[in-house]
Amino acid sequence: MSDMENAPKTQARKRLAVIVLGGIAGVAVGLAGIYGIGRLAGNAAVDPTCVPAQETARRIAPFARGEVAAMAPADRPKKLPNLVFKDSVAQTRTLADWQGRTVLLNLWATWCVPCRKEMPALDALQGKLGGDNFEVVSINIDTRDPQKPKVWLQQVGIHKLAYYADNTAKVFQDLKEIGKAFGMPTTILVSPQGCEIATLNGPAEWASDDATKLVTAALSK
Repeated sequence: MSDMENAPKTQARKRLAVIVLGGIAGVAVGLAGIYGIGRLAGNAAVDPTCVPAQETARRIAPFARGEVAAMAPADRPKKLPNLVFKDSVAQTRTLADWQGRTVLLNLWATWCVPCRKEMPALDALQGKLGGDNFEVVSINIDTRDPQKPKVWLQQVGIHKLAYYADNTAKVFQDLKEIGKAFGMPTTILVSPQGCEIATLNGPAEWASDDATKLVTAALSK
């Protein structure tokens, strides 16, 4: 076979090689981009507002054990959305109203059995540590009968917790959007600057010594 006859086949092989190499290079660049972004995200600086929360998270980490072992201190605390809800007299409140105080933010509903189970313990924690520097802010997210959670709280003797509610459940969706709510109950320890310190998805025994020590550590300077 002559060189003239081989020329088209040789050119075709070269074009195929260029296409294959180009594809490999494209994949490599794509992967580099993905993993590069991952590294950048992993090393992203903490919002300056949340630096105190990061320090508090490190301080409480040794106390996330026993009854509150599932409490996960934040590596890179996020500023939480300015959640909007109502108080017991239907006045609009926002998370910013608690600026300057540490908050144990809890979302609950009467249809959530673990939520109901932990409410007396949250009530006891508020009675033990609640004050000018700390409050358990427990927000009900029942979306149907607004009187049902109030009646239930009275029936089980919850008197120390102030009543807060959001019958649209938007507070849950707002936290879900930033990866801080996956189920019920959801509890977040929030810094005086409005940043997450630690998060727990699920119930805990908040009246226990373990919980008291963890919150006390968060409040210490």
